[in-house]
Amino acid sequence: MSDNLIERISTALESEYTLEGLVRQLLEMLELVTNMESTYLTRIEPDGSFQHILFSRNTRQMQIPEGLSVPWGDTLCKRALDEGKRYTSDVASVWGDSQAAKVLGITTYVSTPVTLADGSLYGTLCAASSEHRVLNERSEQVLQLFAQLIAQQIQNERLLQQLQQANVALTTASYTDELTGLPNRRAVFEELPKLFSRARDEARYVLLAFTDLDDFKQINDVYGHDAGDDFLRAVGQRLKEGVRAHEVLGRVGGDEFVVAGVGPGEFDEAQFAADAFKIRLANLLMGKYQLHSSVINYAGPSIGVVAVNPALTDHDQALREADTAMYLEKERRRDLAITTLNPPK
Repeated sequence: MSDNLIERISTALESEYTLEGLVRQLLEMLELVTNMESTYLTRIEPDGSFQHILFSRNTRQMQIPEGLSVPWGDTLCKRALDEGKRYTSDVASVWGDSQAAKVLGITTYVSTPVTLADGSLYGTLCAASSEHRVLNERSEQVLQLFAQLIAQQIQNERLLQQLQQANVALTTASYTDELTGLPNRRAVFEELPKLFSRARDEARYVLLAFTDLDDFKQINDVYGHDAGDDFLRAVGQRLKEGVRAHEVLGRVGGDEFVVAGVGPGEFDEAQFAADAFKIRLANLLMGKYQLHSSVINYAGPSIGVVAVNPALTDHDQALREADTAMYLEKERRRDLAITTLNPPK
């Protein structure tokens, strides 16, 4: 193997970071080494149904088109693998019944399998010519080396993809409440500043609701913690289905939830929208809950809602104000319950 070829291979490995980029350089080098006008990489379906031409290089009359898909059982590659005859300069006499070879005008053909580390067959690396070409031992060694380099690149890309998928999964998990599937406190505190920024740019108010599930402790005590978890999941599901597009939603504590959205641009309209926002959430969360082990007729949560001007109030202050409003609502509901139970004489 010449020093020039080794240098070109080294350069390709250093400069190319994708399978396509590497393969295209190797196909060009393979043409020079084999003196064949068509070089190409194929992929074989895992179920052995079809063979696809992924990348090809054609420099003269014969054309092996990229994107071509043919039944695997009728290919020269499969016959070469099955018969252990990976090279011939007289395709017509060896595989004269091959329709693909006749259509493409293949006279000389050589291929080697691209096998991954787990032993699976990914595809084949091939070279073909319409003329008689003699392939020496050096050329066969280069072909096998290129197949190994391609297999390594495929495995590297698959590993990178797996790492990216794992990173996405970890990121999603870090922003998701495990029990309810809602965004968690971290997610809410990252999304609220974006919502406030958008509302500020549009000169509109922000509506922010802080919700606390009244009597949740009693649900746990009476029905058990499993029922309590079922109840939280059911609340989360109602919120997911009931919130509107672009509203921020999340579970920020054991039985505490936050919902926020952009409201009107005028003060009076924003106050009216805040009242409607509160009613919408209350109606969404009260009522019958059919849990796995029991049925709960829930009177509803305490909800504190504020309409704030994002130019004057940031999300932290708005949360504190909504939290205060929620506690005032909780006291009001408690006083109302006591008054109902003990009517004045």
